[in-house]
Amino acid sequence: MDDLLRVVRAVHEISMVTNTRLEPMLGRLRLTYQTAQALWAIDPDRSAPMRVVAQRLHCNASNLTFIAKQLEERGYVVRRRDPQDGRSSVLELTTEGARARNAVIEEALVLSPFAALSAPELAALADALTRVAEIADPPGAT
Repeated sequence: MDDLLRVVRAVHEISMVTNTRLEPMLGRLRLTYQTAQALWAIDPDRSAPMRVVAQRLHCNASNLTFIAKQLEERGYVVRRRDPQDGRSSVLELTTEGARARNAVIEEALVLSPFAALSAPELAALADALTRVAEIADPPGAT
């Protein structure tokens, strides 16, 4: 249990440090932590059904609608009717949204404390965290 507590505490601390380091950039882009996470969750190469984005963010539809409205107002996404299911909506990144998404990801990679690890340490950590993510949210479960 001590190791589990250490891991959970470290993951939380790393997340908080990274988020704090990103705040100036997010402010310049007029993003909150939640809207930046939503940008990150949208595939830049194709429209994403809102229900899929909500699942990726582990939030409900009304929360995502609120976030999507903020992103629309900033010109980062367009909300359209899903051509496959007219009852649903999809989110599509605009050119500016794709630029903001890339900027957030690039900055997060530079500012993350994980960036200080060696290549072998990163590979081992990536394997372990990918395994944990698959346990938490198995492929095809949603």
